Amino acid sequence: MSDIKQEDARTAPVGVWQVLESLRGEELTKWRMAELDNVSTVEMRNLDVLPYPYGWFMACYSDELAIGEVKPLQYFGRDLVLWRGEDGQPRLIDAYCRHLGAHMGYGGKVEGNDLVCPFHAWAYNEQGCVTNVPYAKRLPPSAAKPPATQYQTCEENKAVWFWYHPYDEAPKWEVDRFEEIFNPDWTEFDKHEWIVRGPIQNLAENGVDAAHFKYVHGTATFPDYKMNFDGHKRTATVEAKMGTPKGEIDGKIAYGTVGPGQSWTKFSGISETLLISGVTPIAPDRIHIRFAFTQPKEEANGPMQGLAKALKKDICKQLDQDKVVWDRQKYLNRPIICDGDGPIPAFRSYFSQFYAEWEKEGKKTITSLDVDKKSD
Repeated sequence: MSDIKQEDARTAPVGVWQVLESLRGEELTKWRMAELDNVSTVEMRNLDVLPYPYGWFMACYSDELAIGEVKPLQYFGRDLVLWRGEDGQPRLIDAYCRHLGAHMGYGGKVEGNDLVCPFHAWAYNEQGCVTNVPYAKRLPPSAAKPPATQYQTCEENKAVWFWYHPYDEAPKWEVDRFEEIFNPDWTEFDKHEWIVRGPIQNLAENGVDAAHFKYVHGTATFPDYKMNFDGHKRTATVEAKMGTPKGEIDGKIAYGTVGPGQSWTKFSGISETLLISGVTPIAPDRIHIRFAFTQPKEEANGPMQGLAKALKKDICKQLDQDKVVWDRQKYLNRPIICDGDGPIPAFRSYFSQFYAEWEKEGKKTITSLDVDKKSD
């Protein structure tokens, strides 16, 4: 056995950790979803200048919606109702009955593949058309017509997704599928969730912000990015030293986003891990984040299980650290950027494609940032 003592390379707590140091176990879980005090208004934080981006967004995990189950949701500043018909397919429409305005997510029931309102038993299909009024001799003509807003759904990666577009345009891409999720040699999902008080762009921009890794997450070095923007997708590989109880290990992270609502990350070096993320806006200043981890069973349950669990815990810790900043971060339309910040201007140009309102108004993408290009 070697006499060389291995140095613990895990970093010391960073500045934001003072907010988190007393939170453990159930208290930490509650903090991740709790309402906050002393948060400035949407207008004071400039969050009202950002529309909701369009794309596919997670509504729930597949195992959270049984056949015949009805689930009320609040996303994109709207009340929605989700249900699974007897054919096993999920369906989503606006929550309020077109008759007298009852919220069908509370007391509504499934008959066949339709949703039945609890107030007067009006039945709706997935287009939001009224299919039956049990006490009426004929349907009002307007009731049989679909409303302007439609929500297409799909089920992929053991989750239910819905397409949001402010002008109800058809989906422009599909949800990416990951075969590891369906591999019997990989674990079932290990799930975690957060409510963050900010817009989805601030959260997504974090992925290209190289400098924050050292000051928010305590990494020993700044990560070396290899970034690619391709249509609605953004991918990157990051090679960085990862701190462990046994010293630094060369680690590699590959990640990508599929539009604004779906992202994935693959870790290698410490423990092979796939992280699937769903990021869904609730309101201009509220985002629902879901993390689902899966790992090879031989690593998650074998001799390497300690490192496998530690990796997931550390990833969640980094989201906790980011949340401390995100919850009260102001959106700056023209931030001052320096040369070590990462490709933030390129990211903002990429992300602006998902703002349909800006395209309709002929608004230019955000590329004219105040960038200090002078090197040290």
